[in-house]
Amino acid sequence: MERPTTDRLLRARAQAIGGEVREESVAAVLDRVLAVQAQDLPAAELGLRARARGLTLEAVRRATDTERSAVRGWFMRGTLHLVPAADARWLLDLFGPLYLALAARRLRELGLDESLCVRSERLITEAIADEGPLTRAQLTERLTTLGVEPKGQSAFHLIRRAALAGRICHGPQRGGEATFVLLDDWLPASGPLPFTGAAAERELVRRYRSAYGPCDALDFVHWSGLKASTGKSAWAAVRDTAPGPAPTPGEPDVRLLPAYDNYLVGYRSRDLSVPAAHERRVWPGGGQIRATVLVDGLAVGTWSGGRRGGPVTTLPFPGTEPHSPAVAAGIARESADIARFSSGTHSVSTSGL
Repeated sequence: MERPTTDRLLRARAQAIGGEVREESVAAVLDRVLAVQAQDLPAAELGLRARARGLTLEAVRRATDTERSAVRGWFMRGTLHLVPAADARWLLDLFGPLYLALAARRLRELGLDESLCVRSERLITEAIADEGPLTRAQLTERLTTLGVEPKGQSAFHLIRRAALAGRICHGPQRGGEATFVLLDDWLPASGPLPFTGAAAERELVRRYRSAYGPCDALDFVHWSGLKASTGKSAWAAVRDTAPGPAPTPGEPDVRLLPAYDNYLVGYRSRDLSVPAAHERRVWPGGGQIRATVLVDGLAVGTWSGGRRGGPVTTLPFPGTEPHSPAVAAGIARESADIARFSSGTHSVSTSGL
């Protein structure tokens, strides 16, 4: 396997997926990395697991559904992320207006004029206020009373619009489905926002550098989704800090990263994380990003399964050397930990270990 580079080792350690770094809780993981990509919630939960020691699915659900210390919403790049509840409001204040403006054209394409958008937002908030947490399907049903088509993307975009406007957010899961709640009820405001405007942009730079460094301004623009001029200006306004010394390579640090993991989307270039010859095996197209087997920050294969205690199947990249006994042992430990995380029975099927 290719020798680890200093930048790769530092990045993996910053993301708590290398250097033998594992955090102790959901809160500690999110404090370290700020956000875990969460358009696929089970994948996000596994992303937390990969960065923590002994974490359980129950603990993750407790953080999101009961303690309300982590919240899911549309933030960086307009994509769903899990973030610390304490950071949700200033992040929404930063990204909400940006992605509301970008979404306006799509709403018009769907035939949703401003009047209908305003009435839909009122209906959504009143329905939740009257009935409590509601699923997307339940909100869609109520939106049909305004003439919104029950099929297609219209209802989704109206619900997302209400969330970006700061009226609603994701709440507890119900029967495996996400629900929506009123933001002010779920996360009561506790005073002025800690960061606004340019100060929020600079804080985002600081948090990104800490979680993703070594990195540069173009990486930050790519990850955040801010306008290039805005992102570069914020980057230049924050004093750079040198990363700590690189970990000394020892026993390989193996992690099974879920689909859509932060580490795979956090930089404009994929060169350090995935060998160019195998890029299409991780990004096959259609917006997919496959779950990867990571060794010291480098993807060496893909994996699937593992949900609800099912078997984990790994597939090394073709033409690569067989995994060493230490890597094979690391894969087995990670596979067992996924089963433990989900409180299921463990079995693992591998090819080329």
